Amino acid sequence: MNISYKWLKEYVDFDLTPQQTADVLTSCGLEVDSIEEVQTIKGGLKGLFVGEVLTCEKHPNSDHLHVTTVDLGKGEPSQIVCGAPNVAAGQKVIVADLGCILYDGDKEFVIKKSKLRGVESFGMICAEDEIGVGTSHDGIIVLPADAKVGTPAAAYYQLESDWLIEIDITANHSDALSHYGVARDLYAWLVQNGYKTSLHRPDSKAFTVDNNDLPIDVTIENTEACKRYACVSITGCEVKESPEWLQNKLRTIGLRPINNIVDITNYIMMAYGQPMHCFDADMVKGHHIIVKTQPEGTKFVTLDGEEHTLGDTDLSICNVEEPMCIAGVFGGKGSGTYETTRNVVLESAYFHPTWIRKSARRHGLSTDSSYRFERGIDPNGTVYALQQAAILCKELASGKISMQIKDVYPHPIQGYDVDLRYAYVDELIGKKIGNDVIKRIVTSLEMQICNENEAGLQLKVPAYRVDVQRPCDVVEDILRIYGYNNVEIPTQLKSSLTVPEDEDRQHKLETLVGEQLVGCGFNEILNNSLTKVMYYEGLNHYTESTCVKVMNPLSSDLGMMRQTLLFGGLESIQRNVNRRNANLRFFEFGNCYHYNPEKANNESPIRAYTEEMHLGLWITGKRIENSWAHADEQSSAYELNAYVQNIFTHLGVSSEGLITEACDNNIFAQGLQIKSRGDKLIVQLGIVSPHIRKHFDLSGDVFFADINWTALMKLTRKHDITFREISKYPAVSRDLALLLDKEVEFKTIEMLAMQTEKKLLKRVELFDVYEGKNLPEGKKSYAVNFILQDENATLKDKQIEAIMQKLINSLKEKLGAELR
Repeated sequence: MNISYKWLKEYVDFDLTPQQTADVLTSCGLEVDSIEEVQTIKGGLKGLFVGEVLTCEKHPNSDHLHVTTVDLGKGEPSQIVCGAPNVAAGQKVIVADLGCILYDGDKEFVIKKSKLRGVESFGMICAEDEIGVGTSHDGIIVLPADAKVGTPAAAYYQLESDWLIEIDITANHSDALSHYGVARDLYAWLVQNGYKTSLHRPDSKAFTVDNNDLPIDVTIENTEACKRYACVSITGCEVKESPEWLQNKLRTIGLRPINNIVDITNYIMMAYGQPMHCFDADMVKGHHIIVKTQPEGTKFVTLDGEEHTLGDTDLSICNVEEPMCIAGVFGGKGSGTYETTRNVVLESAYFHPTWIRKSARRHGLSTDSSYRFERGIDPNGTVYALQQAAILCKELASGKISMQIKDVYPHPIQGYDVDLRYAYVDELIGKKIGNDVIKRIVTSLEMQICNENEAGLQLKVPAYRVDVQRPCDVVEDILRIYGYNNVEIPTQLKSSLTVPEDEDRQHKLETLVGEQLVGCGFNEILNNSLTKVMYYEGLNHYTESTCVKVMNPLSSDLGMMRQTLLFGGLESIQRNVNRRNANLRFFEFGNCYHYNPEKANNESPIRAYTEEMHLGLWITGKRIENSWAHADEQSSAYELNAYVQNIFTHLGVSSEGLITEACDNNIFAQGLQIKSRGDKLIVQLGIVSPHIRKHFDLSGDVFFADINWTALMKLTRKHDITFREISKYPAVSRDLALLLDKEVEFKTIEMLAMQTEKKLLKRVELFDVYEGKNLPEGKKSYAVNFILQDENATLKDKQIEAIMQKLINSLKEKLGAELR
């Protein structure tokens, strides 16, 4: 929100500097982002002076140039070569001295000493358009004879600078989306801090009805979406450029002047916070405005020429035949004011914020009007704004007010009743600020004291303060005016004892695993929980039907909550790869969201939704590159699996309690999954499908692991980490070459071996797989290593042979294995 310092002073009396004003507004909760000096004429006419042409001779080497001497009031006259046809001796002119910067749009050029056709020139005699005081380029500016030589041009044209204060308005502070709204807060601060001040705005005494030549009727069919609608007609308007003062006000805050009628509506909105719209009265067919929704599929073309499809949730301003405007958002083509317009209808209304927000998002339209309506405006300020706009139309467009204001307000909106206890204020602030201070601040903020007793106040909060409806809201308002910095830090520190809970354990383990991954060369990323619906098209595990969809998304790119961390990580990988950073290791902790239609229940809708914390790992590119000690090596799924297993080891999760199997999730080209004995999915990992990589223009393999952190934490909840001495007795290694059916997976061998020998078998590892010549069809060969160890004694040959024979027999019997 851009605020003009001078414009602000029209509503509240103060003598603070622009910087002091910015500091005060920030302390009141209206955070100032920047403050900048601005001029209505770019450059502020610096380096330009009133001069007198003493002599004017023809240029010896040119037919159209003249050589002049000009007195600038600083001693020796300056020689200036001028090409204007109207230059003559004795004239008072505007001169750009050496070093002066002139502007041509966004371009600038500096006046320097130069030679024109062999004659030196020490300045420039200017035309109107060259310095920005007009548009004429017929010749140089000739001033009246009484203009004083040496006067700066800024002083001669009475050019004054202004200060632009840019404020970051929070969503709950919609009452400050205008100059008068900001003035109210500034006024309250000035009163609290003892400044002599007053708050004021123009009255409406000048509003008088000239005739009743153009009465407009109003009907509100949808009173839920439109709480109040007022309008007035103005006839005989001359649509033209606005006067300089109005154009300057709008330019200062970054608005482009259009014509006097449109500029008036923009001025009223920025002055008092009431969005307005002006219709060409000829478009109001039947002289009847109807506020209603449209049948689904209604086509409507807006002022910018874009066609939109309206539905039964879009509120429209209509005449008796057709819609003229999407209420509170955008006007329709042909319904605005143009040079040919003579009669206008001014609209001032209060629309329900939710309806406007939905329409603006649905049609991708965001305007100054919708921005204010979405956050809530003053429902009781519509008529005042309409009167002020009508007065300006009479003054600036020579129009006549041709009807009494038509104000349809079926259910007046009242302010908010709040009971405020003094003790509650002191308790919440942490300091006793005094009852008189409380009353002074709430009164200066236009809250009405309806009743007072020893315990506190009964307040009526204005309807435009949509964010102040509870006692705590009032206390917040009191404190921001009183000043947060005026609440001293207490000399006592009070604390309470807390007992560590499972949440604390989970957070500690998150930090532990995060540090482990960083030590392995990973970088942590953090992505938005909102994601694109298109990512989930065609997936078998993360289907569109199980998406948690956002009811009113800000955009199609943020239409649903993520079901997996995968796509956010791929976006991060894409950004890095596009910037020539291809060797990547990422991890992210984040929540994932899931909707189960089968659990949908009207009595308990939330049962169908789940939210779980996940840990995502991504690796891509080369594991080792450009190393003198090692050849280049690509990353692989085996490397990713090792990182996952290391996390399990760090958390004390034993592989004995887990089941590894193939994964059918089609986000992977190849993948596996790890489950607990209770069939709870813990991990899915593998090579990301080429079809998905194609969405992100990633040509190289990406390996992704999705760890269900919530499930993993439940698995380790009752897990105690124990320590034991390293055995002093040696381990024994034995190898077997097994001929098996191709369908048999190594995990089956591992599980069977561990079940067969639970006490002394410590580890089973696969070190070679062979398929091909010299093997029967449908067979493959596994070379498997078995590690045996007794913690309390040295194993003997007979024990080892007995165990190995038992393993061989089990493998033959259960899997049909043969020794090679």
